[in-house]
Amino acid sequence: MKKDLLELLCAVAIAVIASLLISHFVASTYKVNGLSMYPTFNDSDRVVVSKISKTLDTLDNGDVIVFHRDSRKDYIKRLIGKPGDIVTYKNDILYVNGKKINEPYLEANKRHKIGRQLTEDFSSIDLTGASEQGTIPKDKYLVLGDNRQNSIDSRRPEVGLISEKKIVGKVVLRYWPVSDFKLNFDKP
Repeated sequence: MKKDLLELLCAVAIAVIASLLISHFVASTYKVNGLSMYPTFNDSDRVVVSKISKTLDTLDNGDVIVFHRDSRKDYIKRLIGKPGDIVTYKNDILYVNGKKINEPYLEANKRHKIGRQLTEDFSSIDLTGASEQGTIPKDKYLVLGDNRQNSIDSRRPEVGLISEKKIVGKVVLRYWPVSDFKLNFDKP
């Protein structure tokens, strides 16, 4: 009996340690708060974020990421520009390094926008934290919400370009609600 109890305690300890290591280094779950990524994500959706994607440097334009806004809040947004990129938005069209980028995840919001454009014209040189040449500096990233008319993102001075150290990782799946389980988030 004593041996069985010791084995059980060891198994529980190993499971707890493994769980802590996985949640610290590999992946974590998050609850979406708000509608800045609608319709890609709804308020209260639950997602899994791959922390290892940041460690392995596999973050790419179009990925949905989670980052620390401050010590109390985390945001979920779409990665639009990486270090060295020059990003321009003109007449509701995204250009990265002069190349037009298709954004299929915006179609629903474009149909229901208020006003002439979903995304106002801007260039990366206009953003807080950009270089004088307009390129996104080393270790900085430009992020936008899919619900562009209802998103606090890199266009706002209080967010600006985000630091790489604030990135948690890439959203790899939505598991809740079960009816909306999904692995791909319309990366162009």
